[in-house]
Amino acid sequence: MTAPVKRAFRYRFYPTDVQAALLSRTFGCVRKVYNLALAARTEAWTQRQERVGYGATSAMLTAWKATEELAYLNEVSSVPLQQTLRHLQTAFANYFAKRARYPRFKSKRRSRRSAEYTASAFRYRDGQLTLAKTTEPLNIVWSRPLPEGARPSTVTVSQDSAGRWWVSLLCDDPTVRPLPATDRAVGIDVGIGHLLVLSTGEKIINPRHEQRDRKRLARAQRNLSRKAKGDGTNRAKARVKAARAHARISDRRRDHLHQLTTRLVRENQVLVIEDLSVCNMVKNRSLARAISDAAWRQLRTMLEYKTAWYGRQLIVVDRWFPSTRLCSACGTLADRMPLQVRSWTCRCGTTHDRDINAAKNILAAGLAVSACGAGVRPQRDPSRTGDRQ
Repeated sequence: MTAPVKRAFRYRFYPTDVQAALLSRTFGCVRKVYNLALAARTEAWTQRQERVGYGATSAMLTAWKATEELAYLNEVSSVPLQQTLRHLQTAFANYFAKRARYPRFKSKRRSRRSAEYTASAFRYRDGQLTLAKTTEPLNIVWSRPLPEGARPSTVTVSQDSAGRWWVSLLCDDPTVRPLPATDRAVGIDVGIGHLLVLSTGEKIINPRHEQRDRKRLARAQRNLSRKAKGDGTNRAKARVKAARAHARISDRRRDHLHQLTTRLVRENQVLVIEDLSVCNMVKNRSLARAISDAAWRQLRTMLEYKTAWYGRQLIVVDRWFPSTRLCSACGTLADRMPLQVRSWTCRCGTTHDRDINAAKNILAAGLAVSACGAGVRPQRDPSRTGDRQ
């Protein structure tokens, strides 16, 4: 019996003026405490002093609250302030393990406005959620029910750049369990003309969400650029309009990717994808906008956790595997394959669709790795210089 999956359920809510003011102060205090703790740890690090950890910063927080300058930290719940120190400790742990860069200071305008509450700082009863320091429950739009009998372990309140308020409840979801096994496997080749091309021959159209709303977004951004920089009301309104245009694009993109990845995971036991370096690919100024709009990294992230949830297998093929230039029928490797070539004929006489052929090769390479642990790069044919089979 496997342990229930921890799953976050996010809902939109509409705070009262009092709740909005308190939460805004909480966001500011969380940011302040994070920056103070990061500065203290950085100073100790640069001066070769004893390493400052979570325990030391927690003691510093108590001292900060006692000062007249930072007395306003006592006006908000202490739990989100402690949680941000834990988040900083995690950030340093990831840095020392070489999984992330050195932690950066939180910006008032650019950083995410959020606060995390543990079970001691909120009350959830009869479908109503009340946070510490507040008297009224949050006006949450329950777009879907929580799992039956679920009790949130943590609650995260946030506000996005478009001004929308969100609450995320983390709880055990017993409804997520492995799906019945199937013998189907699929290779997935991502692209721009078509978002996905499967080894079965199916081509999934690219919705191009950003392109569909490009005029609206450009108009909002032009309007924002005309406003004088500063804290003016008109600039703030223009900024929110631009943020709403971006939010509309990202919401539709995320919804489409969720539906697509869920279908792929439900229908196939093994999914094989290519390991793409998206951060390097977007350096191409001609394709950067289209690649970012396709959200290949977000697609892979969804496939990773959904295959883990539902008992499926995700195989990632090496990014240098020549899936496009390799003939899926005879294994001959073509010399060049420019982007404008959408179909080609191999020396064996087989005519290939560029993307379908790549998806078939990705599937074959992934199954080889799964079966015997073989490498995903074809071996060099000694009889031909420059060709690999």
